[in-house]
Amino acid sequence: MTAADFRKLALSFPDTVEASHMGHPDFRAHGKIFATFPKPDEKVGMIKLTPEQQAMFVKDEPDMFEPVPGGWGRGGATLVKLKAAKITIVRRAMQQAVANVTAKKK
Repeated sequence: MTAADFRKLALSFPDTVEASHMGHPDFRAHGKIFATFPKPDEKVGMIKLTPEQQAMFVKDEPDMFEPVPGGWGRGGATLVKLKAAKITIVRRAMQQAVANVTAKKK
């Protein structure tokens, strides 16, 4: 998966836009961030999962996913290693991330 694939996938969800915060591109559904490029080189993406969802993806696909270091990671922020990532699996993770942020809006 490339950075362009990650971006295209993130923007494929309804009511999703690309914006920026702290100098990094992010992707928002209904104004809430669900994914970002946390590093300028865009070799990894980040998706906001719950800690339980994160544990499942990291356990099932350790070559593709890992927790963000520190407190953000303990809260569910999950790195996607783009070089190893498979679009179908990342789509499933992003669907959950979008559902997480849009459910909080209701």
